[in-house]
Amino acid sequence: MKNKDILELLEKIQTQKELKKRFQTLLIDVLDLRSNPLHPLVFVNGTPHIGKHVYIGLFSEVNAQSSDVFIGDHCDISSFVAINCADSHQLCIGHSETIDRKPIVIEHHVFVGSHSVIKGGAHIGHHCVISAGTIVDGQTIAPYSLVSGNPMKIKAGYYQNDQT
Repeated sequence: MKNKDILELLEKIQTQKELKKRFQTLLIDVLDLRSNPLHPLVFVNGTPHIGKHVYIGLFSEVNAQSSDVFIGDHCDISSFVAINCADSHQLCIGHSETIDRKPIVIEHHVFVGSHSVIKGGAHIGHHCVISAGTIVDGQTIAPYSLVSGNPMKIKAGYYQNDQT
């Protein structure tokens, strides 16, 4: 197929609802994507608790397989974010027989920037901002904090003064 043919096909898919639905179903089947209430291109494993009015961007992952993951109300999680309760590196190098799994809590009104990783054991307080590209280790972060970098740096209370 030539580029022109592909563009014509994509245009037909966008304008015809039934064809668009068939294409989406085929894409989900071919890529072995799991059905979830967010979007077919958000990868969800296990059964995380996801609050009301939560946005999770495309190509993000929420892995709650065999552990608890809680995402509070009114959170905005950008594209390409990994929220992953599992750590298998000890298993891979032969130092453990099991995958280490720890719960994750993201409280209400949290923003997580693109290309960030939230590791098992993390507890992110309400009204926090996780900057793009941040690796959040498994620890408790106070509400209203700004978290950035790898290794992560926490500015506790950074946003608290903005509240009236």
